[in-house]
Amino acid sequence: MSEIPRSPGTRDSGLAVFRDPASVAVVGASASPAKWGYWLARGALTGRDRRVVHLVTRGGGEILGHPTAASLDDLPGVPELVAFCVPASEVPGVVGQALALGVRGLLGITTGVPDEPALAARVAAAGARMIGPGSLGLYDAESSLQIAWGDFPPGHLAVVSQSGQVGSEIALLAQRAGLGISRFVSVGSQLDVSTADLLEDLVDHPMTRAVGVYLESFQHGRRIFDAIGALRAAGRPVILLAVGSSEAGARAARSHTSALTSPMELVDAACRAAGALRVDTPSALVDVAACLLGGGLPAGPRVGIVSDSGGQGALAADRASRRGIRVPELSAPLAAELAAFLPAGAATANPVDLAGAGERDLGTYREAAVGLLRSGEVDSVLLSGYFGRYGLDSPALAEAEQRVAAELAEAARASGRPLLLHSMGADGDTTRVLRDAGVPVFPTIDAATDALAGAVALRAHPGRPLAAAEESVAPPAGGGYWPARALLRGAGIAFPAARPVADARQVADAARELRAPYVLKAGWLEHKSEAGGVRIGLTDGPSAVRAFTDMYARLGDGPYVLEEQDVRPDVIEVIVGGRRDAHLGPMVTVGAGGTEAELHRDTVTECAPVDREQAHAMLSALRCAPLLAGWRGRPAVDTESLAAAVVGVSRLIARLSGDGTELEINPLRAGADGAIAVDALLVTRRDDHAPDTDPDTQGES
Repeated sequence: MSEIPRSPGTRDSGLAVFRDPASVAVVGASASPAKWGYWLARGALTGRDRRVVHLVTRGGGEILGHPTAASLDDLPGVPELVAFCVPASEVPGVVGQALALGVRGLLGITTGVPDEPALAARVAAAGARMIGPGSLGLYDAESSLQIAWGDFPPGHLAVVSQSGQVGSEIALLAQRAGLGISRFVSVGSQLDVSTADLLEDLVDHPMTRAVGVYLESFQHGRRIFDAIGALRAAGRPVILLAVGSSEAGARAARSHTSALTSPMELVDAACRAAGALRVDTPSALVDVAACLLGGGLPAGPRVGIVSDSGGQGALAADRASRRGIRVPELSAPLAAELAAFLPAGAATANPVDLAGAGERDLGTYREAAVGLLRSGEVDSVLLSGYFGRYGLDSPALAEAEQRVAAELAEAARASGRPLLLHSMGADGDTTRVLRDAGVPVFPTIDAATDALAGAVALRAHPGRPLAAAEESVAPPAGGGYWPARALLRGAGIAFPAARPVADARQVADAARELRAPYVLKAGWLEHKSEAGGVRIGLTDGPSAVRAFTDMYARLGDGPYVLEEQDVRPDVIEVIVGGRRDAHLGPMVTVGAGGTEAELHRDTVTECAPVDREQAHAMLSALRCAPLLAGWRGRPAVDTESLAAAVVGVSRLIARLSGDGTELEINPLRAGADGAIAVDALLVTRRDDHAPDTDPDTQGES
């Protein structure tokens, strides 16, 4: 097979050199199975029928029966891809040598490479691409490309991991679950090729049907989730395992919104927008992948449970219900159909208890599952209990059990509905028949129900295209209440009438123009109540002046505000906030508000902007939603005005420029006659508190 000529390479944005290179060189190849160089050489040689493979080592001779060269300069041609596992001090020399020859792709295994930024600059200047350093390797089943430690059975799950070890664990767990790998990439230091690049490159990867991703940081986060959305649109759903749920950052938050939203809540919002699912462990990732690659996404949340033990059926039903899966009562005709071949007294409502019938006739498992699969009353079927164990404990039953397993798999395929098996014999020959036929098998009911819940969640969140933001605008100088009020009023959000005040005379003048009772605020403070920067219930002008005199003596100069107090009865206080995350972009949050917002911690966050339908869905998802609908005789609030406020804040935060910008209404007081914002906050990177002028200081009366 020909190799590229010795000439400078051109940068390949499609990363084809890492998919199916015409030639590969392993620098640092070794004959010792204890060394990385052995495994890279061994893996590379598995593809020598498809590409030219070179092994480079100082010692010369043969490795695995293949001749070696002492240097890249000694090769007969220029390899397209060079993988190196040499001491860190030698990496700059090896990379420089490869780039001088015109190598297009580099895969760096070595860690601790000196001056990595300079190395990345050299690679970019040469128009080459590099994965790593610090990668654990690369595998592509379609092209028989393997440059990694270990072996990968071919299949349909792609794994992209920032941690090579976690990626390897996912691949190993997948193999144990009967899943093969379509592509494996350990990202390493991401000096050049990033996680976002690799996810984008999977969108048209033929063998990949699902993608597992492990992330430790969200550099290029917006690109990552755009790629995840493209993968979902291409029929390749993504399961994300991520770390970074610490709320340490929230402790330093300047707004209630930031204090109430953990990093993982932002990631979850990005996942919902992109149509991905976040999980907490490598095993959970593999379990969901097994469900997706077996039966695919269920059409809905209804599951039919068949068990040979009443206890296991009840446990399965309880666990499923807690995970948001419905266990509907079966219709009378379907229950009668099941009862016709089950013992008297067998439960047929759902869960279905075989009541020992399976032990007398293994075909009963098939009949019960098939009845549910074909009924149209459930979207998936979970078979739980002893099936899969009969052949292990009684070899005479092995053949019959395996025959029933094959029939179960065929019935699931014909129905188009997922069938899952929880088996006490999850590692036997019978369960292997099912796995080979695409039916996922789980050793515990927890794993089975969690996997199904993940698949149901993916179906419920197919992703949504985020509306293009309007032309970006810079937030006004300063921060605090008055600039935030001006922005929000411009977005159609109602506020009480108010006046900016700076001295006692202005307070008295404002009191004559406004309607009592009044509220006095130190408008620049981010947490007014804690600092004594707000006074409510001021009944007349003199009381407002006295309150100002006292507050000014304690807090000093600043943009104060006198405002009409909202005294409507039966209102619910809500918080609506937006923030621009440096990595994930604009987000909007709604939740239970007021001074106890952090205590309730009842919030929902989504990527911004959202529309009215999405805003209503956010409000409905709150624990306090029953209060909005009217609680114990209280009038329902105007949720249309609440939804409009959520939409307005989401559009504003999507427009405002500057990472770290935050915009918040707390509280937004919602009643039957509408919602009124009575405090707001704008946080920018600037820390000045110069007064700003509202273009319309008259407000609403």
